[in-house]
Amino acid sequence: MKLHYYPDTDSLYVEFRREPSVETREIADGLNVDFDASGNVVGFDIDHAAERLELATLETQELPVRAYKAG
Repeated sequence: MKLHYYPDTDSLYVEFRREPSVETREIADGLNVDFDASGNVVGFDIDHAAERLELATLETQELPVRAYKAG
């Protein structure tokens, strides 16, 4: 899983899979979900992320992470 923040558009993309997206559905105002060819969720995009989310901190609990990379 990867988090991508784009400051020029103030959007946060949460990537769950590296599969290419073939369909995007807006499930709520400013929340889009991408699906692969099999209908699996690839990721979701949150518009106006800095207004809607607390982006200053990132916390995980009991996540079986094998690698951590900050950039």
